Amino acid sequence: MKQQPVDKSEIYDEFARLTQQTKDLVASVELLSDQLTKVLAENARLTIENEHLQEVVAAQQPAKPEEDLSESRKMLQKLYQEGFHVCNDMYGKRLEENESCTFCLDAIYGRHN
Repeated sequence: MKQQPVDKSEIYDEFARLTQQTKDLVASVELLSDQLTKVLAENARLTIENEHLQEVVAAQQPAKPEEDLSESRKMLQKLYQEGFHVCNDMYGKRLEENESCTFCLDAIYGRHN
Protein backbone atom coordinates (compact mmCIF):
# COMPACT_ATOMS: atom_id res chain seq x y z
CA MET A 1 0.00 0.00 0.00
CA LYS A 2 1.31 3.34 -1.03
CA GLN A 3 0.96 6.31 1.25
CA GLN A 4 -0.65 9.43 -0.05
CA PRO A 5 1.67 12.40 -0.21
CA VAL A 6 1.08 14.85 2.63
CA ASP A 7 -0.31 18.19 1.61
CA LYS A 8 1.94 20.66 3.40
CA SER A 9 -0.51 23.52 3.07
CA GLU A 10 -3.17 21.47 4.91
CA ILE A 11 -0.74 20.81 7.75
CA TYR A 12 0.12 24.51 7.96
CA ASP A 13 -3.57 25.49 7.87
CA GLU A 14 -4.41 22.99 10.62
CA PHE A 15 -1.50 24.24 12.74
CA ALA A 16 -2.61 27.86 12.25
CA ARG A 17 -6.18 26.93 13.22
CA LEU A 18 -5.03 25.13 16.39
CA THR A 19 -2.76 28.05 17.28
CA GLN A 20 -5.68 30.48 17.01
CA GLN A 21 -7.91 28.22 19.09
CA THR A 22 -5.20 28.08 21.76
CA LYS A 23 -4.86 31.88 21.77
CA ASP A 24 -8.65 32.23 22.06
CA LEU A 25 -8.71 29.76 24.93
CA VAL A 26 -5.92 31.60 26.77
CA ALA A 27 -7.80 34.89 26.33
CA SER A 28 -10.99 33.29 27.70
CA VAL A 29 -9.13 31.88 30.70
CA GLU A 30 -7.56 35.28 31.43
CA LEU A 31 -10.96 36.98 31.24
CA LEU A 32 -12.49 34.36 33.51
CA SER A 33 -9.58 34.75 35.94
CA ASP A 34 -10.13 38.52 36.10
CA GLN A 35 -13.84 38.06 36.71
CA LEU A 36 -13.18 35.48 39.41
CA THR A 37 -10.72 37.81 41.15
CA LYS A 38 -13.33 40.60 41.17
CA VAL A 39 -16.03 38.27 42.52
CA LEU A 40 -13.75 36.96 45.27
CA ALA A 41 -12.75 40.50 46.28
CA GLU A 42 -16.40 41.56 46.41
CA ASN A 43 -17.25 38.45 48.43
CA ALA A 44 -14.49 39.24 50.94
CA ARG A 45 -15.69 42.85 51.24
CA LEU A 46 -19.30 41.75 51.76
CA THR A 47 -18.26 39.14 54.32
CA ILE A 48 -16.43 41.76 56.36
CA GLU A 49 -19.35 44.19 56.05
CA ASN A 50 -21.78 41.45 57.11
CA GLU A 51 -19.69 40.64 60.18
CA HIS A 52 -19.63 44.31 61.18
CA LEU A 53 -23.39 44.62 60.70
CA GLN A 54 -24.00 41.50 62.78
CA GLU A 55 -21.87 43.00 65.57
CA VAL A 56 -23.87 46.25 65.43
CA VAL A 57 -27.19 44.39 65.50
CA ALA A 58 -26.04 42.16 68.35
CA ALA A 59 -24.91 45.20 70.35
CA GLN A 60 -28.29 46.87 69.87
CA GLN A 61 -30.39 43.87 70.89
CA PRO A 62 -31.08 43.36 74.58
CA ALA A 63 -29.53 40.25 76.01
CA LYS A 64 -31.92 37.36 76.52
CA PRO A 65 -30.56 35.48 79.48
CA GLU A 66 -31.06 31.78 79.00
CA GLU A 67 -30.66 31.09 82.71
CA ASP A 68 -34.00 32.84 83.30
CA LEU A 69 -35.81 30.37 81.05
CA SER A 70 -37.68 27.44 82.47
CA GLU A 71 -36.81 23.96 81.22
CA SER A 72 -39.88 23.91 78.95
CA ARG A 73 -38.94 27.27 77.40
CA LYS A 74 -35.37 26.06 76.91
CA MET A 75 -36.80 23.11 74.96
CA LEU A 76 -38.91 25.51 72.86
CA GLN A 77 -35.80 27.61 72.26
CA LYS A 78 -33.86 24.55 71.11
CA LEU A 79 -36.63 23.53 68.70
CA TYR A 80 -36.81 27.08 67.34
CA GLN A 81 -33.03 27.19 66.83
CA GLU A 82 -33.27 23.91 64.94
CA GLY A 83 -35.68 25.57 62.51
CA PHE A 84 -39.17 24.77 63.78
CA HIS A 85 -42.06 27.00 64.79
CA VAL A 86 -42.96 26.79 68.47
CA CYS A 87 -45.88 29.24 68.44
CA ASN A 88 -49.46 28.05 68.83
CA ASP A 89 -50.52 28.73 65.23
CA MET A 90 -47.61 27.10 63.41
CA TYR A 91 -46.18 24.66 65.99
CA GLY A 92 -43.92 22.04 64.43
CA LYS A 93 -43.84 23.53 60.93
CA ARG A 94 -40.46 24.33 59.39
CA LEU A 95 -39.21 27.91 59.41
CA GLU A 96 -38.12 29.21 56.02
CA GLU A 97 -34.42 29.96 55.64
CA ASN A 98 -33.51 33.13 57.61
CA GLU A 99 -37.12 33.44 58.79
CA SER A 100 -37.93 34.61 62.29
CA CYS A 101 -41.31 34.45 63.96
CA THR A 102 -42.40 37.05 66.50
CA PHE A 103 -44.97 34.67 67.95
CA CYS A 104 -42.35 31.98 68.50
CA LEU A 105 -40.02 34.48 70.15
CA ASP A 106 -42.86 35.61 72.39
CA ALA A 107 -43.61 31.98 73.31
CA ILE A 108 -39.97 31.48 74.30
CA TYR A 109 -38.98 34.81 75.84
CA GLY A 110 -42.29 36.51 76.57
CA ARG A 111 -43.30 37.07 80.19
CA HIS A 112 -46.62 35.34 80.70
CA ASN A 113 -48.19 35.44 84.14
